[in-house]
Amino acid sequence: MRTPRIYEMSSETKRPHSEEMTRRAFVGWAAGGLAAFTAVGRLQGRASARPSPPQVAITSDIRTNIDEILKIPRIPASMPGKFPGRVVKVLTGDTASGGKIDGRRARLCLEQGLMRLTGRATAREAWREFVSPSDVVGLKVNPVARLLPTSFALTQAVIDGLLEAGVPAANIGVWDRRLADLQAGGYTSERFPGIAMLGTEIQGPNGDYYDEKGELWSLANIDREAPAYFADLDDSHDRDDLPYMVNGGRWSYFSKLVTRRFTKIINLPVLKTCQPVGISFAMKNLAYGSLTNTSRLHRVGVNAIGEACAFPCLRDKAVLHIGDALRACYHGGVGSNPKHTWDANVLFLGTDPVALDLITLDYITGIRISRGVQQMEDPQNRVYLDIAAGLGLGFADRSKIDLREISA
Repeated sequence: MRTPRIYEMSSETKRPHSEEMTRRAFVGWAAGGLAAFTAVGRLQGRASARPSPPQVAITSDIRTNIDEILKIPRIPASMPGKFPGRVVKVLTGDTASGGKIDGRRARLCLEQGLMRLTGRATAREAWREFVSPSDVVGLKVNPVARLLPTSFALTQAVIDGLLEAGVPAANIGVWDRRLADLQAGGYTSERFPGIAMLGTEIQGPNGDYYDEKGELWSLANIDREAPAYFADLDDSHDRDDLPYMVNGGRWSYFSKLVTRRFTKIINLPVLKTCQPVGISFAMKNLAYGSLTNTSRLHRVGVNAIGEACAFPCLRDKAVLHIGDALRACYHGGVGSNPKHTWDANVLFLGTDPVALDLITLDYITGIRISRGVQQMEDPQNRVYLDIAAGLGLGFADRSKIDLREISA
């Protein structure tokens, strides 16, 4: 059995260090099990309203440690993955209708898309391109917009496909940064029996995010031994502003879920708009859902999205991105205003998150222009894509993208 550890706050630029287990480690890395990250306590003690994040910078000259991270050797599975530059766009017909999603059709469309992506004759063979029965698989959903989370039907279709590919249910976890967001967004064990619902930022058995010493319970769930993202700026928040978040200092640490537990990650973003990158989709869902101390990264610029994805725990493990645009939002930001949400009936699949985000950005830009909320393509929206491509994460050149469109 692996000895659980708890990780202590380091100084701003020192490398992290560890201590022996304390009585709090049961909510962290306990016995290598998924249960270590499951729900603890009741959903209470949350802030009544979240402050708006600062305006995202396009780029900045703030120093980060990305050059050191890029020296870490890549592996065959590293982004852009098995099928660089290839994106499958699945037109799903009436899978979503009147705001409701047909689960049977969602699974059929997903399977057709996977077979087209991989060239395999069956869905089981297609899934085996990405996972094996020995893998521990994390499904990164996006539940932040309560009225537009990653669709339950699509998530269930992914779970069913993994099970048929031989991955045990005990080796599958649905996860997001904040456990309370998962639960409030409808991701519960009752809805997905046998599948763990996991979060890095959690409440303790006292129903609060803080223990009796005033320390966040979540500190046990972040990895201070794995490579961490350094950015030469500090930004702190008191518990009245962001009571549940691990903030402060110049380091952003990754969740133990991505550094230790999961051997493979399947990314399930839902299509929403977000300025100045145009969309909140594959790379942003993955990066900002895996890190602590992210509020300050808005000032680092959009390069923080690609730089976070370039860390080995994401770069080498996120083997498949399944973009959910069965229902999508074309205007109004990540909160997903119902006025601008519609049954888009599209899925986007690929192993290359840069190419996938580019194709999806083109798609939503066309929708926005046709609906009169945008006049023309905005070149600043693609800056983060060019940066990510420069980090070796995928293709941002349309001439090099193999777009395969199918109707399922």
